[in-house]
Amino acid sequence: MHRVYAPYASNPERIRGRLYPEEEMSFRSPFQRDRDRIIHASAFRRLKHKTQVFVEHEGDNYRTRLTHSIEVAQVGRTIAGALGLNQELTEAVALAHDLGHTPFGHTGEDALHGLMAPYGGFDHNAQAIRIVTALEQHYAQFDGLNLTWECLEAIAKHNGPVTGDLPYALEEYDARHDLELHTHASGEAQVAALADDVAYNNHDLHDGLRAGLFSDEDIAELPLVGRAYSDVDRKYPGLEASRRRHEALRRVFGVMVSDVIDTSRANITESGVASVEEVRALGRPVVQFSTGLWAELKEIRSFLFTRMYRAPSVMVKRTEVGKVVEALFPFYLQNPHEMPARWEARIEAADTETALARIVSDYIAGMTDRFALQEHQRLIRGIETGQ
Repeated sequence: MHRVYAPYASNPERIRGRLYPEEEMSFRSPFQRDRDRIIHASAFRRLKHKTQVFVEHEGDNYRTRLTHSIEVAQVGRTIAGALGLNQELTEAVALAHDLGHTPFGHTGEDALHGLMAPYGGFDHNAQAIRIVTALEQHYAQFDGLNLTWECLEAIAKHNGPVTGDLPYALEEYDARHDLELHTHASGEAQVAALADDVAYNNHDLHDGLRAGLFSDEDIAELPLVGRAYSDVDRKYPGLEASRRRHEALRRVFGVMVSDVIDTSRANITESGVASVEEVRALGRPVVQFSTGLWAELKEIRSFLFTRMYRAPSVMVKRTEVGKVVEALFPFYLQNPHEMPARWEARIEAADTETALARIVSDYIAGMTDRFALQEHQRLIRGIETGQ
């Protein structure tokens, strides 16, 4: 329990507490407890069947939101440990950062945001806060998971300060429990955000190759990736193709992680931050890629956008699954009692169309890919075909 952290780390012995006071444990730190509650949450289990890029049922070997979150947590623990930050808090944030995603990934989110435009919109980061503070309903004393302030702040702000018009899901909770949204978050939250970048840049190359959307020769033209392939070819001439690919991409992965650690160490030294409060007040992130590597990663992201995220086969599927969300939302808005019985109390308490729409949004956002498709078949296509 009494681990030594850097002075700028989040210390579990000096937490700001939980919205509902609880006695902490002698054998688990508060951040370990946060992590464990996230792992045991229903929303976390559902990530197993939610899209990362490819719709969940399209292949057993593609990443899902669950495997992605586990990879982010692994990267985050490594970087946090190297920087003297709290690994348990970093891991908790990494595991929770995608809890608010809809079925069908960003396609589902875009569709739901458009449908929710008259009712306050939809934002998956804000929805993650809604899940861990309200929608998980298992504990006797409170709704949500009653996470520490530090964990909630990190989930809300891991991508930076949240200013301007707040998503309603975030605004509602912040009014009860000020998360200081105008500042940067802790170093642990910043690590989780960069670990997300490391994970998806690496695994999207893997998955795009596996799907045949581009070839090893195509990505060998990219900066950073090309150097990795050349290094493998020098060290292992004639290596079998799948091993060559794996060796090259694990080198890409290693360069990204090392670059974040080296750059962030230099930033921390240069900034002179000596507490987590100083990290928040600095006005800029301390956890970053170097300028040179960031430029190379932007080129990789541009390639992935064109060749993977907007590939014709992917776009066809995106159109199909977007229509599923677009059909389910108005159906449930008109027929809310088609939702399961456990939603009845909330439906009965909804006194405005906005309140009801937000309940429908919560329900659809929580669906897995396969359940959304099943419900669309049962409720929409079944009615259309008279089944």
